[in-house]
Amino acid sequence: MKRLGFILQKEFRQIFRDRTILAMMFMLPIIQMVILPLAANFEVKNINVAFVDHDHSTYSRRLMDKIASSGYFRIVGYEQGYREALYLVEKNEADVILEIPQGFERNLVREGSQQVNMTVDAINGTKSSIGGGYLTAVLGDFNSSLDVITRMPQNTADLKAPPIEVTWSDWFNPRKEYKYYMVPGILVLLLTMIGGFITALNIVKEKEIGTIEQINVTPIKKWQFILGKLIPFWIVGMIVFTVGLTVMYVVYGIFPKGSIAVLYLFGAVYLVALLGFGLLISTFSDTQLQAMFVAFFFMMIFTLMSGFFTSIDSMPPWARQISVLTPVTHFIAVVRLIVLKGSGLEHVRMELYYLIGFALLLNGLAIYNYRKTS
Repeated sequence: MKRLGFILQKEFRQIFRDRTILAMMFMLPIIQMVILPLAANFEVKNINVAFVDHDHSTYSRRLMDKIASSGYFRIVGYEQGYREALYLVEKNEADVILEIPQGFERNLVREGSQQVNMTVDAINGTKSSIGGGYLTAVLGDFNSSLDVITRMPQNTADLKAPPIEVTWSDWFNPRKEYKYYMVPGILVLLLTMIGGFITALNIVKEKEIGTIEQINVTPIKKWQFILGKLIPFWIVGMIVFTVGLTVMYVVYGIFPKGSIAVLYLFGAVYLVALLGFGLLISTFSDTQLQAMFVAFFFMMIFTLMSGFFTSIDSMPPWARQISVLTPVTHFIAVVRLIVLKGSGLEHVRMELYYLIGFALLLNGLAIYNYRKTS
């Protein structure tokens, strides 16, 4: 244990000696936790609509006002014809074209129905599908609110059954604010990038400055060396995790609904797994540049396949299998469940087993792959 104590003393001195690393580990996460959730917002708003009105009636103007006042659409053009509106789409100034045919009001009053033409720019598939759905909902609401004279049924056979009335309530995020979904995921990604990149460069730095040769000729065991490299950054990672949770509460008002102790238990195990992964990369790499690119490659995979940007359930089967093999996937799911849903340990026990398995495997490989010459 005395040998391990010497390594820990050396590592802590090295960490606190480099003020740039200290700033990266503590200040950058705070800044990013404040800024990123405001920018990483996948809600579809400000959909640009080009309006083509061939009717110029009271109903068409009411429809246009209803669309503009919904909060999701901006009327960017009142064009005379469809070709002029299509030109706005080609210039990327409009996302949707809504064309009102001539006789719109007359057909609604006399016949009770009228078709309109809606053209959606589908380059951005998400925006087009959601924006088109929003506009369809606005049209449906407008249609249901019209004061159109309808004919009464002539006999009881013409009577329609009353429609089913659906009432609902939104759990865990009643106001449907996207920040409640994004902030826990961003906290996990920041912890992942800080822990993964810094530890990936750690042993490589010893190789480049030549101190690894001096360590190799000492009687320090391989597991003591890896553990001595892991513990300081584990402590730093837990502090960063605490800072992130504090920012999440102070800035965004998000306080974990579940157990704080369970959240820290998962954070502690996840950091062991993540730091072991970084140390494993460091044992394979010969230069810091090489370690940085290898770590960046895997961090991109972890980020894109963790369920942070897209739902794992929407991925093809082979992608879902890969996502299960990354520790980030399980930790993001756990943090969201504990923070937003209030899940207990009995609900996320399987995720804990996954993270413990990752921690044992990755650190075991790091110890095995570290080449000690004496």
